[in-house]
Amino acid sequence: MRAHQIMSRRVVTIRPNAPVADAVKVMLAHHISGLPVVDPAGTLVGILCESDFLRRPEIGTAHERNRLLTMLRGADRTAAEFVKEHGRTVEQVMTRQPVSTTEQAPLVEVADMMERRHLNHVPVMRGERIVGIITRSDFLSAVAGPLTSASGYSGDDGQIRRSVLAALAGTPWQPVCLNVSVKDGTVTLRGVVRGENAHRAAIVACENVAGVRAVEDRLYLQSDRPDPEDDYGGGDFVSLQAEPSTLDDEPL
Repeated sequence: MRAHQIMSRRVVTIRPNAPVADAVKVMLAHHISGLPVVDPAGTLVGILCESDFLRRPEIGTAHERNRLLTMLRGADRTAAEFVKEHGRTVEQVMTRQPVSTTEQAPLVEVADMMERRHLNHVPVMRGERIVGIITRSDFLSAVAGPLTSASGYSGDDGQIRRSVLAALAGTPWQPVCLNVSVKDGTVTLRGVVRGENAHRAAIVACENVAGVRAVEDRLYLQSDRPDPEDDYGGGDFVSLQAEPSTLDDEPL
């Protein structure tokens, strides 16, 4: 997917010389947590976010400053913090040179950037002009579609089993050995996993295979592995790399 496929196209903006009080009213009125700042030519010059209001004297959260702290933090940094916390215009409070992206940017790159730089809002640009904005809630909306429209049981247990094996085969946390059976879309997993995280990951990988209705978990952690002969009546366990066709691997 690309950035333009999930971005919000109706972008509310504000001018740098606008009073901070006006910016707050706009954000509250439109229920937005990020407000791009553009100059009269429409060029993006900054962004105002909820986090920019964490430290304000109006609510008693501004930093306390004394001579020692100023010496430790540096006079220039202290002065910059004072302007941001006490500023009365948008340009005094906003984050300058905000990180942005383009309409055709792969969505995975946008996600990587937001995660790496702890961003909640990314303006989407077409040249020098802002044409959209991506927020974390836009990712939520994008995920909702595929999750709610996921296809149900396909009726082909053999295909589901092959897909489950393929899904697990390429993972670094795959079970030590594995027995997979499928009946009416319900996957039964038997085998041994190396840890609790690998245990959960194996279940999730199966749940994400198209057509799987449910997963019956009979996996064991390596530390409390039972004797397969006693627990399953002698069924053969196979590795994912070399998977022979056995009766025990056929759907129950």
